[in-house]
Formats: sequence, structure tokens, C-alpha cells
Amino acid sequence: FTIFYTGYIALTNYGDGHNLDKDQAVAAILAQNEKRVEGSAAYPLTVLVRGTEFGFAIVGEDGAVRAGTAEQPMAAVPGATVAGTKVTAVPGFEVASQSQIFANQKVITDLRVAYSEDASAGSIRTQNATTGYLYKSVFVFDAAANTMTDTESGTVYTASDRGQFVSADGQALATGWRTFVGVENFTKAFTDSQYSGPFLRVLVWNFAFALLTVVLAFLLGLFLAIVFNDERLKGRKVYRMLLLLPYAFPAFLGALTWAGMLNRKYGFINQVLFGGAEIPWLTDPWLARASVLGVNLWLGFPYMFLIATGALQSLPGDIKEAAKMDGAGPLRTWLSVTGPLVLISTAPVLIASFAFNFNNFQLIYMLTQGGPRFGDTSAPIGATDLLISMVYSISGVDGSAAKNYGLASALSIVIFILVGVISAIGFRQTRKLEEVL
Repeated sequence: FTIFYTGYIALTNYGDGHNLDKDQAVAAILAQNEKRVEGSAAYPLTVLVRGTEFGFAIVGEDGAVRAGTAEQPMAAVPGATVAGTKVTAVPGFEVASQSQIFANQKVITDLRVAYSEDASAGSIRTQNATTGYLYKSVFVFDAAANTMTDTESGTVYTASDRGQFVSADGQALATGWRTFVGVENFTKAFTDSQYSGPFLRVLVWNFAFALLTVVLAFLLGLFLAIVFNDERLKGRKVYRMLLLLPYAFPAFLGALTWAGMLNRKYGFINQVLFGGAEIPWLTDPWLARASVLGVNLWLGFPYMFLIATGALQSLPGDIKEAAKMDGAGPLRTWLSVTGPLVLISTAPVLIASFAFNFNNFQLIYMLTQGGPRFGDTSAPIGATDLLISMVYSISGVDGSAAKNYGLASALSIVIFILVGVISAIGFRQTRKLEEVL
């Protein structure tokens, strides 16, 4: 469901200004542009409460009690009681006390309760919690003509295929609705100057980060596995336990700890190891990338150490003995026998590790949050962003930019395809290596 829904969102303009369907957008425009109707009646108002939800009750012009909430338009309520012109009880609600009204003043004064199911009928609002006034929108929606008219200025806004009401001079109302835009989101990343340049830089860095992380972690893990697999080394169990500590430490906490230690002014690295120097580990683009690689190496090598140790210990002893009998020295035995066998057994793990690090969101978010930001684009994209963290920033869920779920979903699908293709190629090459050996 998640995959197909992401594909659907990628084909729409879903985001800020286009969060609703058309009917909801029309209702929102009418509600956002309401003004008090001059000369309208003032209704004695009763504030109602149900759990944490507030509502209003009034005596309508027909003498019937009408009650409703922000989510439920006003409707006649049988069984309600009235004292004079003020409602005193409504079934299903409690009358709010003065202390409740005082504690929730802003909520009550901001509350809008639709007068009826008809959005054009307006709403009841209050400024003092005792008197309600009728508010109506200055806009009128014509469903037949598919237009929204501003009754004050006379401007007519016509619904467009972009999910907005647009005037003849090109002015659009801020609130729009979701609509299909085809492959526009997919092409935007490569053709829009705001995204195309940063996207390609992030893509290159993403591949470099994932590849270097896997290679460095594997080489370090393999080296340590070889060293601590030697039976002549005393205290091997203690050393192995110590080497596994970074792996046992939660990765997001490790990244946060390193972010503190790499702080330019107060970090342990600069203050203690470099005598108070202000080295911009996380604010200079290249130093930040090096820091990300270094921290991820610290987090990732214990896993590779475990995998390589297991691979070495699973090799049959008679293979090495056969190599020795054939006159192969330690280096030739490793290059021709041990190394290839270890590589075959660890190749699927390396491919999986590459895929994981290709989308290693938590490290980037906790350590640098993608920074430092690129200076040649207004998009929230930075030098250490991976595609996945770039997608997160573009989506706008962190508040750093306007929400653009359609573009973020399209980029998510691109990432999915890239990782899938890379993994397929990697597994195919692994099978070829097995056939050769």
C-alpha cells in the first residue's frame, strides 16, 4: 500500500496550498474570507463543551435551538432547554463554566461553527463568549461555471487544471486542491534550476558516501578480523568485546554524541585534541563530508568485523593446508584462496550494507542535518545531504520549507529504483564470481 500510495502522490501536486480535495478547498476559501454581516442579528450564545471539544448553541430565528461544533455544522437539537433567549442545556453537551471559558479564551474566540450544511450560509463566531454574530464569505462559488467570485472587488477566479482558482490577470487564490500533474514531479528534479544542480551534486555524493562507507568499514573490519583471528594473540575475547562497543551503542545516539564532540567552539575534538582550535568540522562542506564518513566508519566497522570473523572461521582448514602443500605463501594463499572465499560469503552483506548506507537518514539528520546548505539554491539542500535526507527536507515535514509531498514522493521512487538496480547488478556480479571460482 505504501509503495502504490507513494506512486499516486508522485503524480499529483500534493503539498502546501494543495492539501485538500476540491470540495474541501472551496469550503476552506469560503471560510477563510468570512466577514461579519452588517446589520445581522446578535444571537445570545451559549458555549458548549464535550470532552475537549467546544461548540456553540443559539436560538435561531425560527425559535428552534441550534447547536454545533467546528466539525459539525449547526442543526436543530430536540430536547434542548431555553431560559428566555439563552440556551441552558443541550443533550450530549455540557454548558461550559466561566472557568473553562476563561482558560480557553483564544480557542473560543477563534472557533467557527457553520450555521448549516450549506457553506454559503456562513458561520457563527463570538468575541466575548456571550453573543454570537453571523459571518459570511465575501466569495461566492458557482459550481456550474466552476468559478469563485469576490463580491467586494468583482474579480472572478476560474478553476484551472493546476488545482487553483485563477483570475484573468493570473492571480491565484492561495488555497488549492490536489490534482494530477503527470510526470512533472519526476522531470522537475532534472530541469528546474532550483533542484537540478543540487540534485546531481547530492546524487554523486550519495554514491561516494555509500561506496566509501562500505569499502572503508569492510577493509577495517576485515583487517581487525584477521588480526584477532590469530590464535597466538592473547586476550582476544576482551579485545573483540571492546571492538563491538560502537555497534552496541544506538546509532542515532552515537551520531548525536559525535555532533557534540565535533562542535566548532565547544567540542571535545577541538578543545582537547587540537588545543582550542576552531576547526569547522560540521560547517565546512568538505570537512563535514569527511566527518560524516569518519563517524559512520566508527559506527559501521564492528558489524563488518563480526561478518568477516564469521566468514574466516567458517572456512575449512584443509583448503589452506592444500594451498601450503602447493607451495603458496601466506600472501598468495590470501589473494588466491582465502580472500575470494571470504568475498563470496560476505558479498550479499556488502550489497545490503551499500543499500542501507545509500539511505542512511539517521546519521545525516542527527550529525549535520544535511548542512552546510548550498548557497546557490533556495531549496533546503546541503553538502552532506543524501537523497533520502534531501527528500525529507523537500517534503517540508520538518518545517524547513514549504511542503511538497508530490516532488518528495517522486524522488523517493527514483531512490527506490536506483537502489534496486544497484542491488540487482551487485547480486548478478556475485553469482558470476561464484561461477568463476
